[in-house]
Amino acid sequence: MAVHRGRWTLRDRAESVLRTLPVTVPPGTAALTVRLDYPRQTGVLDLGCLGPAGFRGWSGGARDGYTVAPDWATPGYLPGELEPGEWQVLLRLHRIPPDGLDFEVTATVSTKRPEAPAQPAAPPRPDRPPRRALPAVDGQRWIPGDLHAHTVHSDGVQTIDELAALAASRGLDFLAVTDHNTVSHHPWLPDSSARYGIALVPGQEVTTDRGHANVFGRVGWIDFRQPPDEWLATAERAGGLMSVNHPLGADCAWRQPLTARTRLAEVWHSGWWDRTWGAPLAWAQAWRPDVVPVGGSDFHRPGDGVSPGSPTTWVLVDGDSPPDSAVLDALRAGRTAVSAGPDEPLLLRLGEELLALDADGTLLGYPDGSHRAVRGDRCLFPAGDGLHVLESHRMEVIALCI
Repeated sequence: MAVHRGRWTLRDRAESVLRTLPVTVPPGTAALTVRLDYPRQTGVLDLGCLGPAGFRGWSGGARDGYTVAPDWATPGYLPGELEPGEWQVLLRLHRIPPDGLDFEVTATVSTKRPEAPAQPAAPPRPDRPPRRALPAVDGQRWIPGDLHAHTVHSDGVQTIDELAALAASRGLDFLAVTDHNTVSHHPWLPDSSARYGIALVPGQEVTTDRGHANVFGRVGWIDFRQPPDEWLATAERAGGLMSVNHPLGADCAWRQPLTARTRLAEVWHSGWWDRTWGAPLAWAQAWRPDVVPVGGSDFHRPGDGVSPGSPTTWVLVDGDSPPDSAVLDALRAGRTAVSAGPDEPLLLRLGEELLALDADGTLLGYPDGSHRAVRGDRCLFPAGDGLHVLESHRMEVIALCI
């Protein structure tokens, strides 16, 4: 057993927000268990794990311990053989009070393989609501989804199956599972996707104290300790995409330097609760002129007042492509729209026209600042180049597309 005790101070945090504590893992080890204790009412320490070969997991502030074994691991961590050598308990000094924060880390190794905890039963496949009648565009179709959601693999409370079932019951066709700083959920996505008839897009919310970004695709783990330019380069080398998340979101607003600005941006986040506030649109237009707006619920748990698909991101996909790659292709091409929910008023691009659906009494705002009144539940308008917005008479954003 290895025990590390101490007291983190503001000076420690100023010198380096990330810290490692060594743990020796001898040959023949079948399990490593780590426990972190500190007064949670006064500060926040994030927790992770590095093996001799690299990343083995992250749970942030959501857990006070983890186990890594050959056949299973605590959600957020990667199972597999434990290489002998020096391992590292990874800590991030997320919130340190002025008078410091006492901590104790206990690491225990065992030669006996622990029994995996029982897994909750998968919920039944729900009935899917009827799909909206939307016109095809050159053989492609618009489908609804959500690009930001969490499970027990980070700070969510639902299993992947439970999340997939909930998203399917909301009428979504795709959902990006974007747990914080880990990819331990990725191997579980294909089976759950098939079980519930929804495309689960592999994602990771790369999470730092100065901003978050979602990386989409089968790109492996993105090292959040590196600069954001490296996140983007790693994602693009592997065929993935990156989106800046909730750029104006309270203590997790985007303040990171980024040489090549991402075209994708989470312009509409569940935290945009007063959509007469025009700052997200102003930020998007300042970020880059050809920004591709997407939305994300940032769903964590039922009962928080946010459901998957609030807001809903719509993508125009080629039905012949595999589901998750079709979503990525649409995002890469900028074929997106965002609405408040899967059944809410909608604005879609149909080639050189815009379709305003179930939006009677709203105003269609063009990129040049001009407006047209929407009269009727299914109206066609000429399209311009850039961001189009449906607004209420109060200038509340109802839907948007490019």
